[in-house]
Amino acid sequence: MNAAECLLAVGADAAIALDCGERCVTYAELRAAVPRAAAAWRALGLEPGARVVVFAPDSDDWVIAYLGAIWAGGVAIGVNPHLALADLAPILADSEVRHLWCEPDQARALCALARSLAAGPAIVAAGSRGDRDWTAAVRDAGPVAAGEHGDEDPALWIGTSGTTGTPKGVIHPQRAVVHAQAFAEQVLGATAADRFYSTSKLFFAYALGNSLFAGLRLGATVILDRERATPQRTRDVVARLRPTLLFTVPTLYSKMLQENVAPALADAGIRHFVSAGEALPAGVRSGWLHATGKAPISGYGTSETLCLALYNDDETSLLRPTPLTLIRYVNDVDPELPQRIAVRLPSLALGYWRRPDAQADAFADGWFSPGDMFLRRGSRLEFAGRTDDMLKVSGQWVSTLWVEQALAEAGGDALDQVAAVGVTTADGLTTIAALAVAVPGREQDARARVGAAIDQLPKYRRPRWVHWVAELPQTATGKLQRSRLRAAHESAVAAHRSA
Repeated sequence: MNAAECLLAVGADAAIALDCGERCVTYAELRAAVPRAAAAWRALGLEPGARVVVFAPDSDDWVIAYLGAIWAGGVAIGVNPHLALADLAPILADSEVRHLWCEPDQARALCALARSLAAGPAIVAAGSRGDRDWTAAVRDAGPVAAGEHGDEDPALWIGTSGTTGTPKGVIHPQRAVVHAQAFAEQVLGATAADRFYSTSKLFFAYALGNSLFAGLRLGATVILDRERATPQRTRDVVARLRPTLLFTVPTLYSKMLQENVAPALADAGIRHFVSAGEALPAGVRSGWLHATGKAPISGYGTSETLCLALYNDDETSLLRPTPLTLIRYVNDVDPELPQRIAVRLPSLALGYWRRPDAQADAFADGWFSPGDMFLRRGSRLEFAGRTDDMLKVSGQWVSTLWVEQALAEAGGDALDQVAAVGVTTADGLTTIAALAVAVPGREQDARARVGAAIDQLPKYRRPRWVHWVAELPQTATGKLQRSRLRAAHESAVAAHRSA
């Protein structure tokens, strides 16, 4: 099989596959463009199994270059185009990328970066700014047949977000795309008539698997936007392009509530709102339900699962498996204790690139065990955060996630961000510290709300420290970098002592 060929096998010729606002691409046009892009890749020297980075904002050209690389027999890797070159360099070196596709205005800086590496990739861009001219290669190419692979042969890589440490390269096989539409089709009731729109970008597994791949496998329309997602930008895209399914993250749902954008989406024709990337706070769920009449469906997935593996569609926040997902418990422990689970689903990755210890910890016999902890609640699961997020405080299990959710709900529109982390006191006891960012101009209100919420928590869940900071540490992809929270706490304590 070939994953790219599989993704293009369904849509009706005249149906719109990709809607970029200014430009639309039908399935017939996409089916013609991808084999020509594959021929261009081969003419540029792409060999079977060689890795290609696509480093550009979302667009129809992004999709054609990406799928063309897979069609040609290569392995495609989408990378955040806003990543600093200093952060991009080790990714290119470690993954041994042979080609990097980009837009012309990025090409010269990337050529300089590639030349600084021992075996840097060839830079491919339209025109003469890169090492290779993509426009000329496509113009001179005739369509080629899709490269044939086994189901388990690599098709694409996805980088983990790096929220708890150094990002890892996750290797996905050709078969990963075959049932990518299962959640959308069986939970959301999606059909070829739907219009998928993800505010997250295609280098994220969330957008790639659940919007682009799912939409193409259904023959539906996938909306792409090259601009960064903000509340106003999201409202504008929805107003112009009229998606029926919206995929975004809890932070953006919260900001759209704060900026009163949510009511504008109530009658915009969106059948389902989906949330993933982080746990959806109960207050954001209820606020969205009040503002739009529809609560987001909350999903749980990882770079390793590509598609969502668990979801919740009611007020309990308890999770159940998505269609075609199987679950087992890693260890036979007391069901009252937080524990790791293992999942198995068709889109599951093969494993990590050159990370044998992480591979042994997470992958075994076709199952994947994320580093997150869950509590059994009958036949369903309560998300309890990462392994390091579970603490034993005064003899009681506490998830820092639970503390964050309580403070976030209480802070409401006065609180921009909050994070909690387990720390150790001078006498060796485990306790909790919170770091919070107030909405500008609402500092006093935020402090009062958070303080009142802490007083209402059980004693063992109360943060001993609350640090009000200008910002929280983030990864290059904009997610909370939890691995740096403890250091941020220690820095805040030291600053307070020296003040």
